[in-house]
Amino acid sequence: MNSPSKKQLASDHTLIKGKIRINSELCKGCTYCVDACPLGVISMRTRFNKSGFFPAVAEHMEKCTGCAMCARMCPEIAIKVYRDTKK
Repeated sequence: MNSPSKKQLASDHTLIKGKIRINSELCKGCTYCVDACPLGVISMRTRFNKSGFFPAVAEHMEKCTGCAMCARMCPEIAIKVYRDTKK
């Protein structure tokens, strides 16, 4: 599934807003989600989680469109994606 382009969003006046939740205790710091996110929403924390990994964190949530590329790449299923479409 491809994310809608800015032109597509502007042409039908639809705003797609996404939100992600990352379970930092499930995250093992593989960085697949960071690499997969086309908008740079996710970064890595500088503190360990309880398992001794540096987990991912949604640092720029305002950029998220809910494309779910991060969740698809996560081997630990630690990311939930929520999507809201408004006209």
